[in-house]
Amino acid sequence: MSRNKPKTKVRTAKGRKISSTRWLKRQLNDPYVAEAEKHGYRGRAAFKLKEIDEKLGLLKQGMTVIDLGAAPGGWCQIAAQKKCRIIAMDLLEIEPLPEVDFVQMDFMEDSAPDKLKAMLGKGKLADVVLSDMAPNTTGHKQTDHLRIMAVVEAAYHFAIEVLKPDGAFVAKVFQGGAQDTLLKEMKKDFKTVKHIKPPASRKESAEQYLVAQGFRKTQGT
Repeated sequence: MSRNKPKTKVRTAKGRKISSTRWLKRQLNDPYVAEAEKHGYRGRAAFKLKEIDEKLGLLKQGMTVIDLGAAPGGWCQIAAQKKCRIIAMDLLEIEPLPEVDFVQMDFMEDSAPDKLKAMLGKGKLADVVLSDMAPNTTGHKQTDHLRIMAVVEAAYHFAIEVLKPDGAFVAKVFQGGAQDTLLKEMKKDFKTVKHIKPPASRKESAEQYLVAQGFRKTQGT
């Protein structure tokens, strides 16, 4: 992906915050934004999953994928290209995608996991659980880290209930990745656990992805 084309300058308009001008400049000069438009993806985030998949071979035809925090639908599009069955949830509405069974709901609601299990089907399991969820930040580093980890842990505990043996779990994390206690637990449950920062993640962003593969399904999980 070429990064060498001339940069577009953005003038600071009256009434526009400096932060908004910076965001607009970044969007206009971001090669992933242009590529997303070219391929019809719903945002540059689609390339994050695409790059993780190309590196690790997560998605295969016929798999069942659960996408948590699916809006605006870019990750669903990548899974759909692999001809996966997709069940998706987000607090925000997304424009319908023909390959996606979507429900608008907050995953952190008590009833959300059971709703997803019902969509999956009685006795059915998933091959991959994806989570690109991130709570709203407060600006207080420790508080934000706790909020983020609460979401990651909730997604993880759901994943180990619904994954098939050898299944995979992917979750967005920040500020140095997952906490040691969660990592220890994951390493018992999966054959491999690693942190990945795909090229599509902006360099200045603290985000990275926790990828666990080879779920060791035991009796009772």
